[in-house]
Amino acid sequence: MIELNGLTKRYGDKLAVSDLTVDIRPGLVTGFLGPNGAGKSTTMRLILGLDKPTAGRATIDGRRLVDCPAPLTEVGALLDAKGVPGGRSGRDHLLALAASQGIGRRRVDQVLELCGLGDAARQAFKTYSLGMGQRLGIAAALLGDPKALILDEPVNGLDPEGVLWVRGLVRHLAHEGRTVFLSSHLMSEMAQTADHLIVIGQGRLLADKPVEQLLSQASETATRVSSPQIADIIRVLGQLPGVNVTIESSDSLVLHGLAPLPIGQTAAAYGWVLSELTPIISSLEDAYLGLTEGAVDYRSTALV
Repeated sequence: MIELNGLTKRYGDKLAVSDLTVDIRPGLVTGFLGPNGAGKSTTMRLILGLDKPTAGRATIDGRRLVDCPAPLTEVGALLDAKGVPGGRSGRDHLLALAASQGIGRRRVDQVLELCGLGDAARQAFKTYSLGMGQRLGIAAALLGDPKALILDEPVNGLDPEGVLWVRGLVRHLAHEGRTVFLSSHLMSEMAQTADHLIVIGQGRLLADKPVEQLLSQASETATRVSSPQIADIIRVLGQLPGVNVTIESSDSLVLHGLAPLPIGQTAAAYGWVLSELTPIISSLEDAYLGLTEGAVDYRSTALV
């Protein structure tokens, strides 16, 4: 388990991470979300001991990673897939990492095959595409067969097959009981991959909840209704206390404040014909934007 206790990092006047306290538990894929500049990369660097915290601690199974004799067997990380010398082959890069930890050549070949780089293993890194570089970075993270994985934007540059592969890989690793902590700006992908979410903004914790709970809290009770009797529906249901109506077309509307069941029961009583009765559920993107609305450092302006 990765534990952050009061983790704080300040760069001069900039407070990058502020008193962050969370547990990242094994057996789950934990997603890490936040706007640009929220402190996600800094947090990951603090966990890995690449930066020193101003206050607080980041530990893996009770120890700082810098105190572990073989860190690659504790945590595998992908932070910057481009940090490989251009003239070095993918296999030589992994061999150098393996030698530093006493890991055998057989394991190098195993992770190259697992990540789909067997045929490209001896090519120079400068010839790798963005997606191939990502795959090599993931291979490096898996090299020590670690208990925990920290992956920053792991699907960046991958094609659809690669995205599906990463999704299956991280879920498999979590199912094995490992701790998986990954960041992404792709909300649709995070919704399909993560079990739990940690959301930060301006270095502060905004949410630490299961995906389902975050979505349910963000969702209002609303139902889309399509019917040839729209005028009757508005007359009967649109006047109820707490109900608001959004008309979408001549035969479709949204009833805010009503769930499908009472609408269906009323329709049966009045003999209305319903061609659609669909609950409206907020997406992860909706929930995320609602959480981070007041914690965005960089805002775009409308085109003029």
